[in-house]
Amino acid sequence: MSAAKSLLIELGTEELPPKALDELSQAFLDGIVQGMSKRGIDAGLDEARAYCTPRRLAVLVPAVAAMQPEQHIERRGPAINAALDAQGQPSRALLGFAQSCGVDVAQLEKLETDKGAWFVFRAVKPGQSLAALLPEIVEEALKGLPIPRPMRWSDHDYAFVRPVHWLLMLHGADIVDGRVLGLASGRKSRGHRFMHPNPVHVTDADSWLDALRAAKVLADPVERRQRVQDEVARVAGETGGVPRLDGVLLDEIANLTEWPTAIACTFESAFLAVPPEALVTTMETNQKFVPVFDAYGKLSEHFIGIANIESKDPAEIRKGYERVIRPRFADAKFFWDEDLKTPLAGYQEALKNVTYQQALGSLWDKSVRVAELARVIAARIGVDAGATTRAASLSKCDLLTRMVGEFPELQGVMGRYYARHQGEGDAVAQALDSYYQPRFAGDAIAADEVGQVLAVAERLDTLAGIFAVGMKPSGNKDPFALRRAALGLARTLVEARLELDLRASFAEALELLPDAALAAGLKPGKDGKPPVLDAGARRAALLPELVDFVFDRLRGYYAELGFTSEQFEAVLAVAPVTLPDLDRRLRAVAEFGRRPEAASLAAANKRVANILRKAEEETGTAPAGTVDAGCFESPAEHELANALDAALADTAAPRAAGDYTAVLTRLAQLQPPVDAFFEGVLVNAEDARVRANRLALLARLKAQFAAVADIARL
Repeated sequence: MSAAKSLLIELGTEELPPKALDELSQAFLDGIVQGMSKRGIDAGLDEARAYCTPRRLAVLVPAVAAMQPEQHIERRGPAINAALDAQGQPSRALLGFAQSCGVDVAQLEKLETDKGAWFVFRAVKPGQSLAALLPEIVEEALKGLPIPRPMRWSDHDYAFVRPVHWLLMLHGADIVDGRVLGLASGRKSRGHRFMHPNPVHVTDADSWLDALRAAKVLADPVERRQRVQDEVARVAGETGGVPRLDGVLLDEIANLTEWPTAIACTFESAFLAVPPEALVTTMETNQKFVPVFDAYGKLSEHFIGIANIESKDPAEIRKGYERVIRPRFADAKFFWDEDLKTPLAGYQEALKNVTYQQALGSLWDKSVRVAELARVIAARIGVDAGATTRAASLSKCDLLTRMVGEFPELQGVMGRYYARHQGEGDAVAQALDSYYQPRFAGDAIAADEVGQVLAVAERLDTLAGIFAVGMKPSGNKDPFALRRAALGLARTLVEARLELDLRASFAEALELLPDAALAAGLKPGKDGKPPVLDAGARRAALLPELVDFVFDRLRGYYAELGFTSEQFEAVLAVAPVTLPDLDRRLRAVAEFGRRPEAASLAAANKRVANILRKAEEETGTAPAGTVDAGCFESPAEHELANALDAALADTAAPRAAGDYTAVLTRLAQLQPPVDAFFEGVLVNAEDARVRANRLALLARLKAQFAAVADIARL
């Protein structure tokens, strides 16, 4: 091997898990790139590409040098002042360092810096060949793959996500000799399992993609995804409808096939009597089929299957797909018909037999708590309390139906269908589904008022209860999805503009918890005995934890929206009572920050805060009291006092209306008198009355801004 050439690494395996394939492929690429970079191998690492199919992981790196450059080694040893004794003889530490470097002390050099001097070992080591380094690089990359449960096969000592069968390591047209996972490298790849079962001879790294394509394998995942889309579009005309192929299903189909081919299929229209979500879930989740809808968005009796083969008899594949979907749909129809025989309310008694959490009781107990919270919240914000309470009492019932037992992802959805079919009001039925929203990142909150109230009540109870029993999230562990619940609670309150006191709402949720839950989170004493429960103290201790937990989620939420941490903390410092109020303040602060006066006024507020804090430390009391114009000694004091009076009067109405943007816009006009005050007035005057009066004037200034946020934090 000589000049820089493309490097191909392909590891052939048995079928890899489709949901993990993209992550494995990217991790393999990252590992190869890092390994080559760490060893200083000259290559086009920025243009390196990952390739994968269900039966292979591969990396193609352009312009890879055949030799590693010379390695300049520098190791810093002990400091000179500690490495030599009083007679100038080397210490044991210095002798040990020299020995570890394989040289005598006399061969060490000295390194002088502005922080001191050290002995240092320097050497130049000849670079190794790519052939010598590559097997080690590949093995390191494979060990770094995210494989939670590696498997073993045969009597080998090594393990991998799936058994491996072939290995290519080509530098240009040359084979890089080496062994990885017991495989010797070569130039024989493998094509499609059925359409091209014979080995594929790969001439060189750059021809590998084309060689596999000729063998009916699309190794480029981007190309394979595009072919899936093209194939679905090709046969869509046969169905007369509109296929739905979302990104998740597209990725999974592409990771299950090497040569995807679409087949148009149908099922009996009688199955359309079943709620479409159940049929779609069966098609997409269980069978990886593409559902087809009509022009009005209604599910049709057509679907598209994606085969991993170009069959000479596609009709047989169609029959197979239609045959396999039929019993699935028959089960769904059976579940639907049987579930309709029992009203949702008929499952309430059975909820008592399903444990939610040992100390928190059953699902029935949780439903009762949520119903009471929902009733109180609905009455407080003017939503139909009767419908809200009814929805809360039915909210867990569909969990016991046959359909949800088979398809857990349909919880809520099926509750909505059963409620409507059994004559519940539209508001109740809709809420049984919508209160789960947002279900995932990017999902919308509930659009209906009853659903919004129920969503809030459900999450308040969940957070309060799980915190009480001592199972709040720790590190990556969040078995009750409390982070998602907190963000869902916060988003619902903010986006639905629900003016609820967050702290008071959590206090109400804590009051409804049983003493067993409050006691469960307490640690035993030193004597091993359970502590005596003080329910009031326990609730008081949990309350700030819950509020802070929600605010932590809000920090990330607003950061994604483009707000800075300084803006968020400035608003949080004044402790807004409701989250919509926090949102209005935050948006006003962000708008204020774009004004030319903002920097000067923020600095002035910070100066004011420092002056007032220092005065409080000296006197033991916060500066307060009425500003006395008779104590003014300069025009700047009069001007600032008059400006504050005028601003207070002008901002009273917008402040009461929550129009904080208007408040800060008006307060921005205080910049000239504030600047003039600090330029011409000495706050710490010798006369105690004058000094106290000036401090009171500054306290008034601070209070006006604090009505919106702590501007000093910007």
